[in-house]
Amino acid sequence: VQLQASGGGLVQPGGSLRLSCAASGFTLDATAIGWFRQAPGKEREAVSCISAGESVTYYEQSVKSRFTISRDDAKNTVHLQVNSLEPEDTAVYYCAAALGPNYSGSDPRLYRYWGQGTQVTVSS
Repeated sequence: VQLQASGGGLVQPGGSLRLSCAASGFTLDATAIGWFRQAPGKEREAVSCISAGESVTYYEQSVKSRFTISRDDAKNTVHLQVNSLEPEDTAVYYCAAALGPNYSGSDPRLYRYWGQGTQVTVSS
């Protein structure tokens, strides 16, 4: 079971990126997925989560209207479109899979499998 996060990079304030989380060894379509981020010196926090079937989504308050989570079950991938990036969004972004299909919360301890992270740096 592996998750691979990609799509990070260096972007100017106001810019956009599309982060992807690809799975191998299991299918994502029956699993709730979360995107988390961790900045230096800070705790890991949930950015956005999505249940299987996209019936439930969660967004952290500071990213609402800027970030969009979506699933591409045919490609076994979950995306996070991040727009209007701010310096405060700078962090390593991780994707994680829960054990079941339902969104049960944004606590990182609810997510069993983790990818290696992709760096997002917002700077002019």
